[in-house]
Amino acid sequence: MRLCSRLFARARCFKSRGFILRKIYLDHNATTPLHPEVLEVMLPVMQKFFGNPSSIHSEGRKARVFLDEAREQVAGLIGARPGEIVFTSGGTESNNLALLGAAFSQQDKGRHIITSEIEHPSILNPCKQLESLGFQIDRLPVDRKGRIDLEQLKRTIKTSTVLISIQHANSEVGTLQQIEMIGEIAHENSVLFHADAVQSVGKIPVDIKKIPVDFLSMSSHKLNGPKGSGALFVKKKSPSLFTPVCGGNQEKKRRGGTENVAGIVGFGKACELAGVRLQCGGAKALEVLRNDFYQRITGLLPGVEMLGDPEFSLPNTLNLSIDGADGETLMIALDMEGISVSTGSACSSGSSLPSHVLTNMRIPEGRIKSSLRFSLGWSNTQEQLDFAAQALSRLVTLNRKNTVMARFV
Repeated sequence: MRLCSRLFARARCFKSRGFILRKIYLDHNATTPLHPEVLEVMLPVMQKFFGNPSSIHSEGRKARVFLDEAREQVAGLIGARPGEIVFTSGGTESNNLALLGAAFSQQDKGRHIITSEIEHPSILNPCKQLESLGFQIDRLPVDRKGRIDLEQLKRTIKTSTVLISIQHANSEVGTLQQIEMIGEIAHENSVLFHADAVQSVGKIPVDIKKIPVDFLSMSSHKLNGPKGSGALFVKKKSPSLFTPVCGGNQEKKRRGGTENVAGIVGFGKACELAGVRLQCGGAKALEVLRNDFYQRITGLLPGVEMLGDPEFSLPNTLNLSIDGADGETLMIALDMEGISVSTGSACSSGSSLPSHVLTNMRIPEGRIKSSLRFSLGWSNTQEQLDFAAQALSRLVTLNRKNTVMARFV
């Protein structure tokens, strides 16, 4: 708290003297800034092409053209057919549609679902609801790196299993699951497979032609598109989903409600831009930037441990546990320096409980409290990361010094 008070005072002093702190955003797993080209294509739709895409008059037909083009762009990023894309309001709705839709539509065949302990709340909380309705949910444990055991998955499948839902990439530590092999195991046992790919699509290549997946969730604002738009890939030959959002005949009766045309157009453009970046080696460039950042930090600070799987991970994510530091205090301190980071998932912020991801990875409580997540984006530069590493080193050193001094007070 002493450190926080000193930093708040320092920030007020800087402001009073007219200094402007630089802004360095390193929380791209929470959300991403809107790409200028995305905004550019959205504005005309909001200003001029306001028609309802379900209307048959000229204004509606114009909106329908934009909707169809965006559907092709989103499908193109993951190698899908346009007709396999169902637009939603975001990753949470996509996950809910896949999980609840498959559970209720397949309940005559069985009421057993398999997921993991470290899924996003938009999977874990619907699972709790399903349990209250008589479904059986098995939550697979993960190892210290955040990966499930495929042999345990095989042993957990029953004749009553109707769905396996496993995330592709974890938002807090970046660990990648072996979804290709998980999909093969599911289909070998005639079980549907859903992958939450909200964190991976746009950051690494995701090709559904190579992944035996029935449903795959995506979100616009995780890849420099607007908030409020997302999609669920529904494989062409997959069984019909129960539809939690009932209404008109939109999205081939798979999700009711007038489509958010401007948001979807922005989502489509963001997917197009992400595809170009990936083709030009953007994922590798981001990985190099992250690894250099990590080496810079460990060169400046002793007692730093990387949490997650260094080998199988998102190229932009770095979760560090720092000896003698408090993650929340550091997050606030870095914010005072104009550097935005997090201590975990934004969807779990405000909770007094430690991260369910790190807890289920069997990370000691002290390590959890001293952890910070840095998630890089396409606009971050080497200069920014050098500055962030220097600031982190200075603040941690100050934090450790104050902790030692407090023992003698």
